[in-house]
Amino acid sequence: MIDLHDAAAANAHPPEFDAAFRDKFAELIAWRRDVRRFRRDPVAPELIHQLLDLAQLAPSVGNSQPWRFVSVDSAAMREKVRSNFLRCNAVAANVYDGERAALYARLKLEGIDVAPRQFALFCDRATAQGQGVGRQTMPEALDYSVVAMIETFWLAARTHGLGVGWVSILDPEQITRDLDVPAEWKFIAYLCVGWPVEEHVDPELVRVAWQDRTRAGRDVLSR
Repeated sequence: MIDLHDAAAANAHPPEFDAAFRDKFAELIAWRRDVRRFRRDPVAPELIHQLLDLAQLAPSVGNSQPWRFVSVDSAAMREKVRSNFLRCNAVAANVYDGERAALYARLKLEGIDVAPRQFALFCDRATAQGQGVGRQTMPEALDYSVVAMIETFWLAARTHGLGVGWVSILDPEQITRDLDVPAEWKFIAYLCVGWPVEEHVDPELVRVAWQDRTRAGRDVLSR
């Protein structure tokens, strides 16, 4: 593994990513799934620390690294998060009717009850790091930086066989109050992390016929 603290040595020997590596990387991206069903087996703290170290290498506007992790460990706090989800999910369910409503009710949308590690991710919008570079006209670039870090963390976790699930059906203001974080921190995501019960290359929402994938990525506008 590259010594990230010895930049001079690393720069003297930049890596060469061959076709075999690119194929494996494409496979990694394809197999990165939003996991909702976890085993209860614990995840070694050393592995989490390794993943967090890698996540620090994610791109961020002005090298601000505005991401802030809160590890949600206590049963009491997880119950608050679960209650938050249930309330928000009940409201979300009312958006649909008929067969779509019935299908929504059957969807597995979170892993809060089982996932051994759970994190709330925030963006520190008051961070002085980066000294404001790149965010004078688009301050939301700080939020986007946290999202980029999450993808880095997610892919790194997958290389170890770990699953990650992003729970977005939550009231951001409520979870911010419950976790008692600084007022300058904006809630971005709630991640469930653990060993998946099953492996699938196709997303669950595709398998249950909720929404198929599109190929719009190749439809690039030209101006």
